[in-house]
Amino acid sequence: MTTFKRLPSPAMEVALLRSENVELSALVRDFTEHIATTRQLAEHTVRNYVNDLVPLVDYLDEKGVYDLEKVDRLLLRGYLAWLMTTGYSRSSVSRKLSALKSFFRFLRQTGVVEIDQTDLVTGPKKVKKLPAIASSFEIERLLDEPNVTTDAGIRDRALLELLYGAGLRVSEVNRSDVGDLDLQTREIRVVGKGSKPRVALFGGQAARWIEKYIGEVRPRFMSRQSDAAVWMNQSGGRLTMRSMQRIVKKYAVAAGLDPDFHTHSLRHSFATHLLDGGADLRVVQDLLGHTSPATTQIYTHVSAEQARKVYLDSHPRANKKKYADPA
Repeated sequence: MTTFKRLPSPAMEVALLRSENVELSALVRDFTEHIATTRQLAEHTVRNYVNDLVPLVDYLDEKGVYDLEKVDRLLLRGYLAWLMTTGYSRSSVSRKLSALKSFFRFLRQTGVVEIDQTDLVTGPKKVKKLPAIASSFEIERLLDEPNVTTDAGIRDRALLELLYGAGLRVSEVNRSDVGDLDLQTREIRVVGKGSKPRVALFGGQAARWIEKYIGEVRPRFMSRQSDAAVWMNQSGGRLTMRSMQRIVKKYAVAAGLDPDFHTHSLRHSFATHLLDGGADLRVVQDLLGHTSPATTQIYTHVSAEQARKVYLDSHPRANKKKYADPA
C-alpha cells in the first residue's frame, strides 16, 4: 500500500486510500501543500478545502474517470446533481464547487490540465431565507423582559424600545449622541450605510423610556471619561455594538422568541408590522433608509407569509386535515 503524506483531513486520507486514482491522490496532496504554504491559509481553512474535495474523489472513482482532462462541463454538472441527490444542502454544494474551482485553477497553473471548464458551471441558486421576525404579541413580551427596577433594566428597556420603535440598525444606535435626539418631535438623526444621514422617527412609548433613561440613569453611569454617547455601560463608556447584540439576544431567549432572533430582527419586525398596518412601501423604504425599493420589497413577502400563517392557524376551515375530502 502506498504511504501518503499526512493530510490535515482524516476524511480525505480515507478517501485517497480507497481510491484507485493514484495521480489524483498525489495532486490533492500537492494542492494541500500549496494552499497551506504558498497561500498561507489557516489550518482549519485548509482542512475545509480538503474536506470539500472528498466527494469529488468518490465521484470520479464511481465514474471510473482517472484522466482529469476528461473532467468537462457535462461531468461537472453531473457531479453537482449527484451531490444534491446525496443529500448535501445548496450551500454545501456551492462551497464544494468553490473548492473544486480552486483545485482546478491550481491544476491549470501547474500545467497538469490544459483546459479548465469549472468556470462554465454555476452552483445551485440559494433559497432566500426570510428574516426572523416576531409578532406584535411577541414584541410586547420582549419589551417587558427587562427588570425596570434596576438602572441597567431601564437602559435596556429604552434601547429595545428605540431599536423596534424606529427600526434602526444597531450600528446607527451605537453611534448616536445625546445631541442627535429630539424627544419633543420624537426624532433621532442617524448615519446609515454609505455614511448616508437621515432622520428616523420613534413613538411615544420609546420617547418616555428614553427620557427616563437619560434623565435618571445615564447621569449615574457617566464618568470623567464619558463622551456624548446616548447609550452607556455602567462604567461610563459607550455601549458597544456587541453589548447591544448580547442584550437583545438575552431578552429574546428569555421571552421565548425564535432562536435566530437578533438585533436586526427588531428592524425586520418594525418594517413588517408597518406594512401589516397598511403603510405604503415607499414610506417604509424612507424610514428604513433604503436607497432602492427593491431592498424593502422582501418585507412584502414576509408580511404575506405572516398573513398565510395567521390564516392557517386561525381560520376554522383552513386546516384541511380536519375535514374529509368531498365525495
